[in-house]
Amino acid sequence: MANLEITLKRSLIGRKKNHVATAKALGLTKTYKTVVKPDNEAIRGMLQTISHLVEVKEA
Repeated sequence: MANLEITLKRSLIGRKKNHVATAKALGLTKTYKTVVKPDNEAIRGMLQTISHLVEVKEA
């Protein structure tokens, strides 16, 4: 199974509550922090919600 490297590229300050909650659920607490998550539908749905804030690479 493939993994995704997810990096928070923009600040969460002033964002909608659901965007902040989604980023925190992914483990993205600080700008430019990178986490590795499995590539599945749940993670893809979360990334679609905050796609304007993150950069995604396949690992």
